Amino acid sequence: VYKALVLGTGDYVLKNGFKKVVIGLSGGIDSAIVAAIAADALGKENVTGVFMPTRYSSKESLDDAEGLAKALGINFKIISIENTFKNFLELLKPEFAGTAVNIAEENLQARIRGNILMALSNKFNWLVLTTGNKSEMSTGYATLYGDMAGGFAVIKDVPKMLVYEISKYRNSVSKVIPENVLTKAPTAELRDNQKDSDSLPEYSELDPILKLYVEEDYDTKQIIAKGYKKETVEKVSRLVDFSEYKRRQSPPGVKITPKSFGRDRRIPITNKYKG
Repeated sequence: VYKALVLGTGDYVLKNGFKKVVIGLSGGIDSAIVAAIAADALGKENVTGVFMPTRYSSKESLDDAEGLAKALGINFKIISIENTFKNFLELLKPEFAGTAVNIAEENLQARIRGNILMALSNKFNWLVLTTGNKSEMSTGYATLYGDMAGGFAVIKDVPKMLVYEISKYRNSVSKVIPENVLTKAPTAELRDNQKDSDSLPEYSELDPILKLYVEEDYDTKQIIAKGYKKETVEKVSRLVDFSEYKRRQSPPGVKITPKSFGRDRRIPITNKYKG
């Protein structure tokens, strides 16, 4: 699987006239494995990783992103977006007055980061590689025009648990992904104390349900009959169906599972499935 991702990424980048790529590094495992794949596919000198912190970014994440870049030998930049984020909040203050902080403020950060990466892409002719995995793309746990903005989605067909497996494989060749990245709880760091598990089931539970629903065409009743919790299965199926509109706007990526989104699995965006 890892070698297929390296081959597919290298082919796409080079055959579409690019020599270099840029990746937003968060200090998490998804951006880490994408950076490793890119370095192996294109050469470390052709990869730039950018860490774009706000008030919610931890020093641990910075250390992990910097440690990864150093181990891989790729170019590394830190571009703080805190002031830009503050300016956006100030600009929108009259419009947001009287409302509670919600996902709008979270997504602003992701979209600012997307703009930074696209600006670097336009200026230096670097292709932006996005870092969303299949579990996130299935459930819509991604920001349109934010972390989904880019030219190629390297791991869009790689479920989260498989991301961990291929990361361990890559480290068995030479240790480039910091151990802390492999063991810490996944988080988008768009608000205080945020964890992926606040919004989604644990990936160890989510991925088997997604495999049945997305790749094997089981309906919710059949999945529940296999012993999964009814409320979890119904939530996951709703998220998958609702998020079709996001997936239609995602970049292409390498296919490594029997059924990937797009040509293999495609449902109407506008439908009455849920009444």
